[in-house]
Amino acid sequence: MTNPTTSNPELVIGLVSVSDRASGGVYEDKGIPALHDWLAQAITTPFRVETRLIPDERAEIERTLVDLVDNVRCHLVLTTGGTGPARRDLTPEATLAVATKEMPGFGEQMRQISLRFVPTAILSRQTAVIRETADHAALIMNLPGQPKSIKETLEGLKDEAGNTVVGGIFAAVPYCIDLIKGPYIETNPSISKTFRPKSALRPPAA
Repeated sequence: MTNPTTSNPELVIGLVSVSDRASGGVYEDKGIPALHDWLAQAITTPFRVETRLIPDERAEIERTLVDLVDNVRCHLVLTTGGTGPARRDLTPEATLAVATKEMPGFGEQMRQISLRFVPTAILSRQTAVIRETADHAALIMNLPGQPKSIKETLEGLKDEAGNTVVGGIFAAVPYCIDLIKGPYIETNPSISKTFRPKSALRPPAA
């Protein structure tokens, strides 16, 4: 019999790229590969990825997020694209429409990071939410569309000496997943050092 105190269910992560042109084959999507590459370096816990490449259509975004959480049972869903002020940028609206709780701190920190580089970062509307069903919950986060910005917002910024200047948002993700009863996620501290209160720490996996 599996010991419930030591078992860790399979971590499932959904990656969604929202782009009319990439989904239409006009150019190659770069968001999903950038997300997958970063996660492969940062997360040491085994995980499975589900990917979706969809157009900037609010109904399609909502259907995709609901399917990934309710049916595929992802614990974490990361979207890229569709978060600006343009008329067809509707990812935040779709994300909020399927949410049961809003987590605005993630978006606030993403903008703090991006503002270190460009003043137009204030135009970004990234957000994060929790979607809950009767027996499952997931964290959904809207990320920027550019691979460089994806890395910076997840990982944070360091100076030449390796000291953290601005913390990345992923440091808070594993504990958030703990709180919604998801798998215990461990990370590579050289990429993203997870923060948990001492009471929430587990011994390192063997």
